[in-house]
Amino acid sequence: MPFPAVRLRRTRRTPALRRMVRETELAASDLILPLFVCPGEGVADPVASMPGVCRQSVDRLVATAAEAHGEGIPAVLLFGIPEHKDAFGSSSWSDDGVVQRALRALKQQVPELLTVVDVCFCEYTDHGHCGVLREDGGVDNDATLANLGKQSVSLAAAGADVIAPSDMMDGRVGAIRGALDAAGHQQVPILSYAAKFASAFYGPFRDAADSAPSFGDRRSYQMDPGNAREALREVSLDAVEGADILMVKPALPYLDVLSAMRRRFRQPLAAYHVSGEYAMLRAGAANGWIDYDRALMESLLSIRRAGADLIVTYGARDAARLLRQGWEP
Repeated sequence: MPFPAVRLRRTRRTPALRRMVRETELAASDLILPLFVCPGEGVADPVASMPGVCRQSVDRLVATAAEAHGEGIPAVLLFGIPEHKDAFGSSSWSDDGVVQRALRALKQQVPELLTVVDVCFCEYTDHGHCGVLREDGGVDNDATLANLGKQSVSLAAAGADVIAPSDMMDGRVGAIRGALDAAGHQQVPILSYAAKFASAFYGPFRDAADSAPSFGDRRSYQMDPGNAREALREVSLDAVEGADILMVKPALPYLDVLSAMRRRFRQPLAAYHVSGEYAMLRAGAANGWIDYDRALMESLLSIRRAGADLIVTYGARDAARLLRQGWEP
């Protein structure tokens, strides 16, 4: 029936009515907090381009993770900043690597916290690319697969709950699954960065992780921003190879891809609200142009509405605080 019999504003009139008919909810349990672990002790080095984010030594990171878990955040995503880099990123599979040390400390001191670990090489290589280089400077896909397996097995042995490959090599999920299973880690799930785009929104992360390529860029292995159908092919292949959770990165510029994934796949879906997305909110708020709290929560709610079960966000603790305070749209 048309207006005036139909008045959609009726159910928007009061907070109670809006709550009753709300289609999408956001909870702290939906969130994953990224953390950067670095060498040293007592280190909390602020990242200038991401206010509120620090590079932390293991002791400080454990304290931060424990606080976040106490605030209702169930998981952290770990990135390592190693003491030494080489052409292969070999410190990433060292038993004494910085992430491995962090994992052991977290399992001892915050055992209920879920630990997700990024698997890639850009932070660990002296050239900043995500794998082994050929003589012509390109990344050797197949040679990189074996090293991804080594890194994943080392992290699982140190206590990682979830392995999260972000390298975008073809066949990496199958290679990692095979390496984990052969090493007796059949129970460890894989959260695949299934559709990771070559994005302009990664700049602050590269500052934090010191991972910018020393030459060229990553467009030969990360996805073209114009390709949604290809993204679904990428996701399909990762699903077939054994990925337990599928992720799109970045989040807001690719909500169409996330929505298409939700319609097609039954696996849990994640989205990464990346460093540039977070930094823009902080910068806008610092200039008095937007309300950070409202803009953050609207952003996260839109990611959930598009189909994400899980959201990786640097604003996880801010969102958890607002939810405890009774935030509503």
